[in-house]
Amino acid sequence: MNIDHRRGITDLYASTRNLSLNICAKISNEDHIVQSMPDVSPPKWHLAHTTWFFETFVLKNFLTDFKPFHEQFEYIFNSYYETVGDFHPRAHRGDLSRPALDEVREYRSHVDQQIHGLFDSGQDDENFLKLIEIGIHHEKQHQELLFMDIKHNLFKNPLYPAYHQHAPHTSPETKPYQWLPIAAGIYEIGASADGSFCYDNEGKRHRVFIEPMEIANRLVTNGEYLNFIEAGGYVRPELWLSEAWNSFKDQPESSPLYWVRQDDKWYEFTLHGLQPLDLNAPVSHVSYYEADAYARWANVRLPTEQEWEVAAQLYDHRDRIFDIDHLYPSAQSDDSFDIMGQLWQWTASAYSPYPGFKAEAGALGEYNGKFMCNQYVLRGGSIASPPNHIRSTYRNFFPSHSQWMFSGIRLAREV
Repeated sequence: MNIDHRRGITDLYASTRNLSLNICAKISNEDHIVQSMPDVSPPKWHLAHTTWFFETFVLKNFLTDFKPFHEQFEYIFNSYYETVGDFHPRAHRGDLSRPALDEVREYRSHVDQQIHGLFDSGQDDENFLKLIEIGIHHEKQHQELLFMDIKHNLFKNPLYPAYHQHAPHTSPETKPYQWLPIAAGIYEIGASADGSFCYDNEGKRHRVFIEPMEIANRLVTNGEYLNFIEAGGYVRPELWLSEAWNSFKDQPESSPLYWVRQDDKWYEFTLHGLQPLDLNAPVSHVSYYEADAYARWANVRLPTEQEWEVAAQLYDHRDRIFDIDHLYPSAQSDDSFDIMGQLWQWTASAYSPYPGFKAEAGALGEYNGKFMCNQYVLRGGSIASPPNHIRSTYRNFFPSHSQWMFSGIRLAREV
């Protein structure tokens, strides 16, 4: 095992574990147990589940005198790993008033001490390092889920409490689209075998043929989406996929998830509380249905994930900033291509395996492969994606109706 690489993993483990605690430090103890809908998990559960991952997949395999911190934690903090055993139903994680938050923090500290003990002992098994690295990136995913879930929990409170108090944010004026060309041809996409971290669903690297097309240099804004609403976009059946339109009959949709109309004015609930709708900021928290309907209304379309990745290869040169205190998607202020780090962007591609895909052996094989059904791919990361967790090959995925993630719209068109 390379000593520098091992030291880097050790440091990354510590910083990642600390960031989860820092994210939760801004909410109250009571906030840690709220579950506002079945897709949301209480923050306390996230803190425990990410710890369960290291205990179950690392400590259990590499500590000769392993003893679980608590015999029942394997059941209540397992998420969906059927090969590990039974687990508490996702929709009822909010019922877990016990263990108390202090005990969950003690659990994290206990597991961290044992992980660092393995590092200090000179553990040099390659599988150990691989499991630690997967666990770190797994926790990074849950850090974004923490922002998603905390935001939804706070939104359901009629007081509209803020995660972080901050002055209202105003984006610079929206510039017209620049349509960036992609020439017809054969391109390579997917993760390369260069040793850098990726999930199994990002491989294998393979060739795709792209027809000539153009992709927008920026995301659709709130103001542009408001035009869609005011043009009757939500009441025109010809714009909507059948499944979406049929769902409107029971629960009519009229705006993105966090838009609030008060006294004939539009507001948006953000992590900084309820703010006047910023017309120049990218529209966020839209479903695949909404993204698809907007694109059809605008006489264009959504890009495929293959087109999106090729565009990232050709045009993306921006540095991305993560700031836990200022999580606003903001309008582009120059002529560069803002493809990563603003909002996850819906693509027109169903989530399916790449050629040559093979799931990991054992329980970790359940991480991605078994969800390749009834999901669409999103690309690009978001303002809530933690540091060093965004790359052009990253394939996120959600069901078509989902809105609570930090999702936006990028348009594409035929030449």
